[in-house]
Amino acid sequence: MKGVLLAAILACCVHFCYGQQQPIPLYEGEVPNSKKAPANYIENTDSDGVISKVTHPTITAYLPPKGMATGTAVIIFPGGGYKVVASGTEIADIAKAFNKIGVAAFELKYRLPSDDIMADKTIGPLQDAQKALAIVRKRAAAWGINPAKVGFMGISAGGHIASTAGTHYQAPVIDNKEKINLRPDFMILLYPVIVFDSLIPSGTRERLIGRSPSAATLDFFSNEKHVTANTPPTFLIHAADDTVVPVKNSLLFFNALANAKVKAGMHIFQAGGHGFDLNNPTSKDKWFDQCRNWLEENGF
Repeated sequence: MKGVLLAAILACCVHFCYGQQQPIPLYEGEVPNSKKAPANYIENTDSDGVISKVTHPTITAYLPPKGMATGTAVIIFPGGGYKVVASGTEIADIAKAFNKIGVAAFELKYRLPSDDIMADKTIGPLQDAQKALAIVRKRAAAWGINPAKVGFMGISAGGHIASTAGTHYQAPVIDNKEKINLRPDFMILLYPVIVFDSLIPSGTRERLIGRSPSAATLDFFSNEKHVTANTPPTFLIHAADDTVVPVKNSLLFFNALANAKVKAGMHIFQAGGHGFDLNNPTSKDKWFDQCRNWLEENGF
């Protein structure tokens, strides 16, 4: 009996060590760039953890045990095509995988671009990305984080948010009176949306910038065009047979990084399609192991 009780206590301790905190609101008071939501615009989370109609963005922390913490942190942007935030167990699994290697993880529930709730829907997700980074850096000491080792992980459309924030950090779209550094220290992009090409049909692009964007808007959000020598080091993962977000997105971004002499790594699976998250069922290769090695190689 004592043995069973001890095992239960230990299990609870492990859960606590790797447990998540309550969601933390990104903004105190009024959310910037917001309009009063219509009566039918109500946030909803379905049985799979997929969230729609977000009006109050949050971050949720997954912290490693203090004895394992490396001081590195990653902010995770789930996918969802700018239509939903595809949260759920898959994102939690990725966050916990980071915890197991001593990296703190923060899941971002971001606003989805909508004229119903935003004055300018094109910058809503970017605002939430910049604000999340500012919060993590501001509270870094309390969470045992080195503010110079905070990166982004973007998944699918979340990869577009991450890469936008990583290539446009010099143009803040939030109030930043404290002059907090808005450049992520690294990026991990899992089958990311990068390229905005008007000749390629894309619901993700249309939801963010509309069906008939100006050439300047299209160029601004096509992030491979904005890589410089100061773009954060980046690790990319994609499948060659991805028909939802073609591998061209990662290839063009990697090529831009290489041309700018930015440290970058990439793993392309020959198969796996889109949305395989932590484990690609078509391959024995584990992209997370390669990502961990890449982080170590680059001092993160």
